Amino acid sequence: MLNLIFVFFIVVSIVFYFYYKTKQFRSTLPIRKKWYTAKAGVALGIFIIAFGLNATIIYPTAVGYSVAVVFFLVGAGLAYNNYKRASHEGKYVHEEYELNK
Repeated sequence: MLNLIFVFFIVVSIVFYFYYKTKQFRSTLPIRKKWYTAKAGVALGIFIIAFGLNATIIYPTAVGYSVAVVFFLVGAGLAYNNYKRASHEGKYVHEEYELNK
């Protein structure tokens, strides 16, 4: 059952990653592009975390746990850094839109 939950998070995070990357490529305003890039990075970080935690269920060995720890740390760092970027740049998205009407 826990495996299905992690697979659900893996699929949803990949869908959001591609959604935000598509929005990034279609956007013309520079701050909005950076905002979508950061949001895609958060989704990618969640994907890496879920993938690492799923590895502990599939491979319950010492190697599986060590790989899961590495994936969890890398994913958490990526998600945290991009979350900070997205929240910072999100403040300026509406202002940029108003200036470029």
